[in-house]
Amino acid sequence: MLTKRIWKSPHLYVMVAPGLLYFLLFKYLPMWGVLIAFKDYLPYRGFWSSPWVGFKHFDRFFHDPVFWLLLKNTFILAVYNIVFFFPVPIIIALMLNELRVEWFKRSIQTAVYIPHFVSWVVVVGMVYTFFSSEGGIFTSMLAQAGMPVPNFLMSNDWFRPMIVLEVIWKESGWGTIIFLAALAGVDPTLYEAAKMDGASRFRQLWHITLPAIRSTIVILFILRLGNFLDTGFEQIFLMLNSTNRQVGEVFDTYVYVNGVQQGQFSFSTAVGLFKSLVGLCLVYAANKVAKKLGEEGVY
Repeated sequence: MLTKRIWKSPHLYVMVAPGLLYFLLFKYLPMWGVLIAFKDYLPYRGFWSSPWVGFKHFDRFFHDPVFWLLLKNTFILAVYNIVFFFPVPIIIALMLNELRVEWFKRSIQTAVYIPHFVSWVVVVGMVYTFFSSEGGIFTSMLAQAGMPVPNFLMSNDWFRPMIVLEVIWKESGWGTIIFLAALAGVDPTLYEAAKMDGASRFRQLWHITLPAIRSTIVILFILRLGNFLDTGFEQIFLMLNSTNRQVGEVFDTYVYVNGVQQGQFSFSTAVGLFKSLVGLCLVYAANKVAKKLGEEGVY
């Protein structure tokens, strides 16, 4: 049957082929590498000749006192991102959708998209420029105003808020693209009918706009839960220092230190596999709940 469909529409399958090859080569084939989480991988013996050790590395990780610290830090940052970052692209998209002057709307869209293309190295460099305790622009303004100047970059209390604010500034504009596309599909006659019935702009937003993009919000929320424990290695690694490591050390940085710097490949793979399994369970559970509530879900 597949060969008949390919023969009937060959051009469509030719277009699909590059994307399919990409996922096969860079997503599915590398999954064989997770097997070293159950081996004592030795580079000089190779992948297949390294001895099997079962759940030894998982047992070591779960009994290590640092596990609970990593879980706590990663979970708190993940919850912060869900609570504070996830709604921001939706709010921005709704606000942009209400703009009627086209050139102004496009200018604002461009302005909020640009930070997405700035690397985390540059973003963290800007943060240091503004918030450094020695000559930082913002801290100098606070000092000149006679206000107390906290040590933003060294403080445990400020680490998590700054991480979330950086993510909001950098990624919220880019996240509006899908929501704006969903809003473009809303039937304009619904708004006209609502106006004739005397509905205010807020009522139109609440009863027409939000229900129209509800399924999109649910699907993106489910997909976001799949990366729940992915708190962003590069950003956190660049923001870490010896004073805030107690609240900033997460699974991603722990994997880097043990896997790349210390060469514990099997152990770090076990940690990464645990994180991925948690994400898979969250996606499955969220999809079930979404279907129970009458939404389509991801699958």
